[in-house]
Amino acid sequence: MRLIVVSNRLPVTIKDTDGALQFSGSAGGLASGLRSYLNSPKAKGASEYVWVGWPGGAFAPERHEEIRRRCAEEFHAHPVFLSAEDTERFYEGFCNDALWPLFHYFSTLVDYSEEAWDTYVRINRIFSDVVADVARPDDLVWVHDYHLMLLPRLLRERRPGQRIGFFLHIPFPSYETFRLLPGRWRTALLDGLLGADLVGFHTHDYTQHFLRSVRRILGLEHQMGETVQGQRVIKADTFPMGIDFELFAEAANGPEAMRAQEELLRQLGDCKTVLSIDRLDYTKGIDKRLLAYQAFLKANPAWHGRVVLVLIVVPSRTGVEQYRKMKSRIDELVGQINGRFGSLAWTPVVYQFKHFPMEPLAGLYSASDVMLVTPLRDGMNLVAKEYIACRTDGSGVLVLSELAGAASELGEAIQVNPNDIRGMAEALRDALESPCEEQVERMAVMRERLRRYGVVRWAEDFLRELSADRPRPDRNILSDDGRRQIVRAYRAASRRLILCDYDGTLVPIKRHPRLAVPSPELSSLLGRLAAAADVVVISGRDRAALDGWFGSLPIGLVAEHGAWVRERGGDWARRQGLSDEWKPRVRDMMELYVDRLPGAFIEEKESGLAWHYRRAEPDLAALRVKELTDHLIALTENGQANILEGDKVIEVRPIGVGKGAAARAFLCRDYDFILALGDDTTDEELFRALPEEAYSIRVGTAQSFARFNVYQQRDGLELLEALAAAGRDQAAS
Repeated sequence: MRLIVVSNRLPVTIKDTDGALQFSGSAGGLASGLRSYLNSPKAKGASEYVWVGWPGGAFAPERHEEIRRRCAEEFHAHPVFLSAEDTERFYEGFCNDALWPLFHYFSTLVDYSEEAWDTYVRINRIFSDVVADVARPDDLVWVHDYHLMLLPRLLRERRPGQRIGFFLHIPFPSYETFRLLPGRWRTALLDGLLGADLVGFHTHDYTQHFLRSVRRILGLEHQMGETVQGQRVIKADTFPMGIDFELFAEAANGPEAMRAQEELLRQLGDCKTVLSIDRLDYTKGIDKRLLAYQAFLKANPAWHGRVVLVLIVVPSRTGVEQYRKMKSRIDELVGQINGRFGSLAWTPVVYQFKHFPMEPLAGLYSASDVMLVTPLRDGMNLVAKEYIACRTDGSGVLVLSELAGAASELGEAIQVNPNDIRGMAEALRDALESPCEEQVERMAVMRERLRRYGVVRWAEDFLRELSADRPRPDRNILSDDGRRQIVRAYRAASRRLILCDYDGTLVPIKRHPRLAVPSPELSSLLGRLAAAADVVVISGRDRAALDGWFGSLPIGLVAEHGAWVRERGGDWARRQGLSDEWKPRVRDMMELYVDRLPGAFIEEKESGLAWHYRRAEPDLAALRVKELTDHLIALTENGQANILEGDKVIEVRPIGVGKGAAARAFLCRDYDFILALGDDTTDEELFRALPEEAYSIRVGTAQSFARFNVYQQRDGLELLEALAAAGRDQAAS
């Protein structure tokens, strides 16, 4: 079994210079982190791997074969070739002009371009074609990041049995932010992710945001992070990405790091060093960081000449106008601070706009008394962890944004709100004045945590969960052989009984009960079944609705879960001894909760009341359901009525009424074939009342007293069609 890693970029960048191919390592936390894992002798899940991704440029078709060969031989890689125009519309377009700002809560910067979306879909399809060609059936496929959110579903369609994992390395936004995307886009993105078996996030908050969006937009509930879609269980879970702790710790003591450390100390003398390292991006809050440093210097003149902010900004998207303006703003603030507070002997901000290799960077980490990591929003932020790993003497203070994913792990850091300029200035003062004993105590806890949960542990945990065998939702699914067995038993029987629920079984669930009207085809099916069997529609609907729909058919009807029964060819009869004294009190309570939950409504029946909340906001509904249920239990303590929770409905009905009790009136007859179909908890009473040899089937994959499940409502109808055809053929013969 191999591991197929899929990301937008390969871990190597390829350039064609005067006909010669040049290979260099790709920058970024994802590339460096996964490289560390894949090359680690401790990695158990990556003994053999292939990395699929874009090689960093557009190449003439005649060079493709050579690039493929060298990538495979030298880097365990397989390139995905894209044109320069496609790359621009895909990466600089939808990825960085729509998903990046929205997922980081910069909604005013989002470009909702249909052309860019179409390109995003097409590029994900191209990746799907390449991965499908590379992956073997037993390989693990691990897709990474926001560039490829559609890929798991596209690959699932081509490889239904493939084990697929997805990891998002940026924040997943709250539902209120995510829903700003056009409906088609947000639905496609969520459905794309649900093509995976396991979806991973850096923090618990991101995981919950994703699950809430799945519930609100796709209508799929979850239990302990597991969502059932069709025949599959998809798990969403939290895996905070670590770093190669030992690699950075060793690099901090290496010769290049020591030279960088000595050079910095020589330049700064006795000044305390505050280090800031970030890629040029509006999510990093570099300008606010400079404003906070300026506020610190203004409020603490005693620190003038004693502290230096080493500001390193790594170039990024310098061709984009917005980023050029950001660079100009940073330049302006640096000049403003140095001009206002500096002197011939002291420069408050030492500013470099360049990329630093890991070894010199480790030296800067080691030489810096305070690390300032204050992004406005960040998926994880590995810089904070790298700083901690490089503080091998156990000293140093980390000032960390509470809006970075790393904040959930690094509670011992001084955490700040990056929008609070005054608060950051005060935190900077506290960091600089922190006693050595306190620094060592804080740092020791964080270092031990990061040592235990490094990048290898992160990847191994994810891949172990991806490989794990989880309970399948199809453990009791009615197979093709099972269907044939039921049809054979039906043919062999002489007296047959078919009991069917209505909503969710004979017709799909609708947002409002009045919309769930039977089609002419359904009425025809019931009539054909009734020619060879006793058919009973046993429903929670009132008798007026059932009479209007099926009164002319030669079938039995049970209304309001058994409060009313109409035998085939007979009249409606109400169950004896039912009391309605409880209804006014219960109705008043339900009306109160209709007012408290927009979208809820009451359905009044002759013998019962139903409080529907399918159209309500799910999170608020979950709270109101608990509250209403508690109140209804108190109101019905006298034993006149009982409470039943169905599919997005709470029903109160008289004691003694239920589908099981109603069915027994029919089961007392001598049948040699019994079939019951239902879809929710109200049908469990019916399934429990059936004799052991009966065929009971629940629509959906929920656990049930039924002998079998079918995936969808139409699967149950197809079985009934097969029985109707069998009865017709038998009659004809």
